[in-house]
Amino acid sequence: MPRWLVFIACIAIAALAGWSFWRALPAPDAPVADPIVVSETGTRSGANLIAIEPVMRVEDYTSADAFHARLADYLEAAREAGVLTPRSIAVFPEHIGTWLVAANAPRGVYRASSVDGAMIALIAANPLPYGGSLLASEEPDRAAAAIFRMRSADTAAGYQRAFSALAQEYEITIVAGSVVLAGARIEDGAILTDADGPLENISAVFAPDGRVHGALVRKAYPIPSEAGFTAAASLDDYPVFDTPAGRLGVLICADSWHPDVYAALGDAELLAVPAFLQPGDVWDAPWGGYVTPWPDDVPRGDAGHLTEGEAWQTHALAGRLASTSARAGITAFLGGSLWDMGSDGAAIAVNGEGVHTATRTSGGQVVVMWVGD
Repeated sequence: MPRWLVFIACIAIAALAGWSFWRALPAPDAPVADPIVVSETGTRSGANLIAIEPVMRVEDYTSADAFHARLADYLEAAREAGVLTPRSIAVFPEHIGTWLVAANAPRGVYRASSVDGAMIALIAANPLPYGGSLLASEEPDRAAAAIFRMRSADTAAGYQRAFSALAQEYEITIVAGSVVLAGARIEDGAILTDADGPLENISAVFAPDGRVHGALVRKAYPIPSEAGFTAAASLDDYPVFDTPAGRLGVLICADSWHPDVYAALGDAELLAVPAFLQPGDVWDAPWGGYVTPWPDDVPRGDAGHLTEGEAWQTHALAGRLASTSARAGITAFLGGSLWDMGSDGAAIAVNGEGVHTATRTSGGQVVVMWVGD
């Protein structure tokens, strides 16, 4: 064998050995838990809406078990505070399940300093599956679409496993935030995906016995950062869920700013809004206006005059509940910093008596609104 060929073979073997070692490095340990503040509004009764606002970090997405453990901290804090009842509905934030796309990945994914870096590491660890998904993806942002499409089946399984277990362990109804999946559907009690289907931002609702309800909520108004890889869903056959606390409607983040989504909810008695607001420190900044189509009932002059937080309380759930059949609703925001993504927001609870906005803290929050019998 020629020397140059031996030399190339040695380099290839060394590179493969290095790659295998890098892939085999253990995932980082879970971070120390943040303090959790439990607050309540209203008079204690049989039913409540609970906004779970966890501080999430990349280490919480190393596996479905790590994810489950972090979220269980918040439900355990609620149980210790005595606020969980058989008629509790816990609402988790938007995109809390989306980052399970990184579960069981090589260490480099979690050590990346940016989302782009994490995506590159995930692609490098799965070159052939990624290539196939890239060919199947026709979205404007094909690179991002291919990653979520490639990992959809595993993401759906981890998402359902974690939230089903939490609902069953704590015997409550759970609005499981949201997750990006391809061709998501429910068959025989399982959330399944189709690699050739559209990518959508979806939310599932789990019953106190751990079963997933038979319909998925699909986001109708993706914001620009999502629109490159997720499709806008139709409002036809928009689901409303029967729960022990009453008929429940779910609006995913930006959908709560649009009157046609509320109209699609029909006779819902309670409303839940999983939300995710970026970047960090935007809550008190001037509101820039709608990044989705501007509804006719919102004055354009409010842009620049309201803060972001004031706009959430004026034009989203808090300002629109009175126009619906619902008696109460709650919005839960994602906390923490994932890679280079900051987050902001404070839970908003609203009923016929007014609006309660949670005090913002540096730790996690559990915000309880009692909604009567």
